[in-house]
Amino acid sequence: MKLATLRTETGNSAVVITDDSAIEIDEVADVGALLGNPEWRAVAEAADGKVHALDSIEDAAWAPVVPQPSKIICAGLNYRKHILEMGRELPEYPTFFAKYPEALIGAFDEIELSPLSNAVDWEAELAVVIGKPVRNATEAEAEEAIAGYAVLNDVTMRDFQYRTLQWLQGKTFENTTPFGPYLVTTDEWTPGPTMKAVVDGDTVQEVSTGELVFSPAALISYFSQVVTLNPGDVIATGTPGGVGHARKPQRYLQNGSVLQTSIEGVGAQRNVAGLAG
Repeated sequence: MKLATLRTETGNSAVVITDDSAIEIDEVADVGALLGNPEWRAVAEAADGKVHALDSIEDAAWAPVVPQPSKIICAGLNYRKHILEMGRELPEYPTFFAKYPEALIGAFDEIELSPLSNAVDWEAELAVVIGKPVRNATEAEAEEAIAGYAVLNDVTMRDFQYRTLQWLQGKTFENTTPFGPYLVTTDEWTPGPTMKAVVDGDTVQEVSTGELVFSPAALISYFSQVVTLNPGDVIATGTPGGVGHARKPQRYLQNGSVLQTSIEGVGAQRNVAGLAG
């Protein structure tokens, strides 16, 4: 099953995606709200609202798949090659930081470049969306709590990130993080297929999503020791090698840059970077 959140003339609506249509789930504003219902699968399968032909949906209509998650937890340093290219050792424990909902944009929205940053980097990531409350979970329990997967790009202001030892300030600039367009449920997709990032026509990242140091279940299990993860919460599982900051010479997104992020079987994004204001 594929789920998404559409911006409609009357407000956001959660939709079920078929081969050629998006079917609104009546009185459910977005995928996060849908997942808050323990019977969300049955509710989605019974969707019988307004039908939109996929080829008629404008790019701007695709909202972040979960527009307002209560938590966006991001794993850093979770692909072997990226860890090594950043000059670090393989970690014993996951590295986590947070992102706020204001950072999220739709899969085809403009990435807002702040005039304060001169080092805006790309980070293609597999996002995991939680489908039921999970606390102090084993990895098996964590696996069962996954609703599905989506594409996310953790666009990062490197200059702000490295001003201090804490990364948050470089990771959550507003209107920078494309998320979606779809959530693909666990019965249809599991990690392994290829993730790719392309900048202005150049493939800059390409990796199997099965090469994570810490699996989605391991990340969820570990973080559930800290706090309860709720339906609609998002775990971004980390980026592979190929980021602009590690290149020689370094390369960053510029005004007008086109960033395309895709995961086979999950979805594809296309975002143009533009100066704020």
